[in-house]
Amino acid sequence: MATAWTNDELDRVGSAEELVIASVRQDGALSKPRTIWVVRVGDGIYVRSVYGPTSDWFRTTRSRQEGHIRAGGVDKDVAFLDADHDINGQVDAAYRGKYGHYAAEIIEAITSPKASTTTMQLVPR
Repeated sequence: MATAWTNDELDRVGSAEELVIASVRQDGALSKPRTIWVVRVGDGIYVRSVYGPTSDWFRTTRSRQEGHIRAGGVDKDVAFLDADHDINGQVDAAYRGKYGHYAAEIIEAITSPKASTTTMQLVPR
């Protein structure tokens, strides 16, 4: 059953430069952890695949839609919820604001329509 993030967890995960994510495979084991970017929008934590839906790590999230994350000192089991597309503009703005010091091509990729199709909200479980 999903629970809410605490304010401290939202702050810590939301301000972390990177997040380590692993999904639960069909056999119940965790997949190989990947390091990705993470943003906070309001009381939500969001991730997406810069390479879109064909990325290996993203495809493994589709199976059971559960996994584990580590970021900002938070170590938590989560559910991967497909984000409502209405939030994509806010998620794009969060990525630009947080990671805007990186090369423009990288920011364009993470905020592209292809990447936006993979936006997931991470919810503690």
